[in-house]
Amino acid sequence: MWSDALKRHVNLGNLTFVFSLVMFAWVVWYCYTGFGGAQELVSRLLPIALILQILFMYQKDYLYPWLPPIVNRLLVVIYIGICVYAFVYFLGEYEDIAIYRQGSYTTQDFVVGLLMFLLVMELSRLAHPTLFWVNLALVLYTMFGYLSPLDFFWHPGTTFYRVVTSSTVEMSNGIYGIYGQIALTLIAAFLLLAAIANGFGAQSAMIHVMQRLAGRSRQMVPQAAVLGSMSIGMVSGSGSANAVVVGTITIPLMKRYGVPGVFAAAVETAASMGGLIMPPMMGVGAFLMSEFLGVPYWDVVVRGFALAFTYYVSLALAVYLLAIRLMPRESVEAPRVSAYNQIKTAVFFLGVVFLMVMMGWIGMGELLAALYTAAFMFVLLLANFLYFKYVLKDPAVAQETFLGNVRLSIETHADMTSYLTLLLATLGIMIGLFTVTGFINRMGAMLLDLGSWNLMAMVFMAFVFGWLVGMGLPPTATYIIGAVVIVGPLTKLGVNPWIAHFFVFLLSVWGELSPPTSLTAAISARIAEASFMRTMWVALEICLPITLMTFAIFTRSDMVVNPGWPQVLATLLVTIGTCATAFAMFGRVHAKPSADVALRVLLAVFAFVTLFHPDGYVAMASAVFALAGTIYGVARHRRIAPPEAAQELQPAS
Repeated sequence: MWSDALKRHVNLGNLTFVFSLVMFAWVVWYCYTGFGGAQELVSRLLPIALILQILFMYQKDYLYPWLPPIVNRLLVVIYIGICVYAFVYFLGEYEDIAIYRQGSYTTQDFVVGLLMFLLVMELSRLAHPTLFWVNLALVLYTMFGYLSPLDFFWHPGTTFYRVVTSSTVEMSNGIYGIYGQIALTLIAAFLLLAAIANGFGAQSAMIHVMQRLAGRSRQMVPQAAVLGSMSIGMVSGSGSANAVVVGTITIPLMKRYGVPGVFAAAVETAASMGGLIMPPMMGVGAFLMSEFLGVPYWDVVVRGFALAFTYYVSLALAVYLLAIRLMPRESVEAPRVSAYNQIKTAVFFLGVVFLMVMMGWIGMGELLAALYTAAFMFVLLLANFLYFKYVLKDPAVAQETFLGNVRLSIETHADMTSYLTLLLATLGIMIGLFTVTGFINRMGAMLLDLGSWNLMAMVFMAFVFGWLVGMGLPPTATYIIGAVVIVGPLTKLGVNPWIAHFFVFLLSVWGELSPPTSLTAAISARIAEASFMRTMWVALEICLPITLMTFAIFTRSDMVVNPGWPQVLATLLVTIGTCATAFAMFGRVHAKPSADVALRVLLAVFAFVTLFHPDGYVAMASAVFALAGTIYGVARHRRIAPPEAAQELQPAS
């Protein structure tokens, strides 16, 4: 009897929940008190985050499927043992390591650092293989840079001891550095919102509400993906997470109503990527930007709304124009949404408004604002749950339980936080090794030399560099590398730091669409059972007009420099320009092909003048013509768009 009870309660799932509860409680306590500071916090919580990541990975599959189960279990125990050893060691030795033994570490300091370094490298190999191989190459380069035949890459080299200490116990960089600290403070605090929304089903409820808002037109069905991803993006801050949460509902819905699989996956990919831009979460890059610039996170959020507005308005127009060409005009039945789900959706948006009031109007710090907003959402969602389950006895709530919802919230928070902590710890190693080798300084000097010749040439080369980095690395890694390599040279040439950072930030977003490593496109394509490469290219085509925003912030700088009415005007100009470009690419304005092409080229000219002309008055005058042409074109497009154009986006047979 006792053994049966023990087997029921002592299992991998409950062990994961215990560690999840520890992390959740610790993050909440730190958000409220700030006790010890971020560096001490990461020395305590990083081992717990790694334990959680190990457990979550092991629950999905064996860490090493090619090894026997007993060996997998043994390795999991060893990995967890390393984390426990590091936790206990730093619990007692943190102050001595961080203050008194800097530069003169004991043998045991090095051993603990070495074990954690090797563990993070191995876990990154399993979870982020591209980053692992980049870091491995950097380790070799750091040690043997004196063997480089090229002067640009030559450096005197260093020891493996220096590689390990710079990545661990020195704490200024590496796994305990600023990136790990941000993961376990700012990011972990804001993930409380997403976790509670997911635990009580607010995210899925919101997607159904967005489907309802899309209306009865078959051609408006893809807009459910745009609206749903925009809403989920407020708290997810991730393109791939958006694709998983929203795509599992919207992609089958689009296919059911006749949308080709490739187009359905591409729309979800493009819409999900907006989660990297959409405030108040804005992806990991926005938190890092706040740290780099030394400003409150709210200052980044205020500017992010301008980017998100342009992104989703332009995307919605592009998707609408293509949907008219791809889909028949018959009406469809709008889905029914229960009152329970409607209230959950309302609570979600109330929470976002509450957060913005806390940070923007009251001026509360980010950690406390996120904590109070999470508590606000929890209380309202709990009241909604209790009322519908026990007062109304609504069947929609029959399968939910209070403890089940709370547990799902805590485990969701632990899963997302531990994943991002491992990612940022891995990136901490990368940037630390870049710093040790001096590569960042050499790359910055090269860009400065190029900029002294022509600033536009430097911007173009920086864009190419960022795009190439994005081809192999995730957006967060692309932003960090761009921020440390590109921003410095740009600001030294007189570019406003806000412009420089948002330029790199947008580069990191587009890097998520760079072939061949777009995780968002891969997830969407798998859900749609469509070609990954075709999905990625079609998504890139849909987003192409929006990429102009990356360069427009140099000419319409008020969009990211001066919040207020100047920002509103600049944002409207950029939005008009990107929307006009979208119509020039995807719209049809005349039945005769030659006349149609000529008119769309003329509209594109007005769009480019609106976006890039240095004189604001000329840009505003051009915007009038661009806006009028776009509105007229959309009305004409609906009547004359040829249905045979749908074949352009059909998957190959």
